[in-house]
Parts: sequence; C-alpha cells; structure tokens
Amino acid sequence: MTPSDSSANHRGSCLCGGVRYEVSGLLRAITACHCSQCRRTSGHYAAFSAADTTQLHFSQCATLVWFRSSATAEGGFCGVRGSNLFWRRSDSGITCISAGTLDTPTGLIIEKHIFVKDKSDYYDLKDGVPCHAAE
Repeated sequence: MTPSDSSANHRGSCLCGGVRYEVSGLLRAITACHCSQCRRTSGHYAAFSAADTTQLHFSQCATLVWFRSSATAEGGFCGVRGSNLFWRRSDSGITCISAGTLDTPTGLIIEKHIFVKDKSDYYDLKDGVPCHAAE
C-alpha cells in the first residue's frame, strides 16, 4: 500500500450525510478499477483509496449497509441514497474507500488502473497512468 504524503486526517461522507467518517492515518494513492462488478456498482469505473481498517472511524453510520459481494469480500454503501462507500476483503485489515466520498482537497492521485481488459468501450485511458489487464 503506497500512502499519500498527507499526514492530516481525511474526512468523507455519503450524499445524504447518513454516513460520515474520518481516517486518522495515511491514505493509499488511488487505484481505478474497471472490473465489471465495480462498473455495475458505481455506474462507471470505481476509484478507491485505502487505509488500515483500525484507522477508519465513524461519526455517523445510521444508513451504512454492508453487502457481502462474495465469500471473501463485502461492500459498504448508504442504504438511503445508494452511495458506494467502501470495499474490503474479509481476510485483510485494509478498507478501500471510494475516492469520490472524500472531502476535498484529498492530496491524492491515481496511481494505477486495474482490470482494464474489462473496461467499457465508451472511454479511453490516455492519462499516462500505468494500466494492468487484471489486478
């Protein structure tokens, strides 16, 4: 996990404010995932940072719903407005955080694109960021 260079706490929320969180540690640079599951969950590709799960704290989580997407992973979203917020593997101490839910400025950059073999046909990747066919 490559952290950002920012040592400040990062805050974020869902659209309706039913979920508000703070990360007390460093965030990983953004990974843009183009897999079909992320595309169908977000409506486009998904951009995620990540942090140690123990450093993720909720000041509000009344609308947070966890959905088990496979035997080894789950996603967290807002049960009211549907905001895609988190993703985590059950065997990991890391929680991925949907970059769009972070308050700005984030100080983060996209570090890589993954699962580009699954990307949709309506856009191109021409940002010069490394692309990987799979993870």
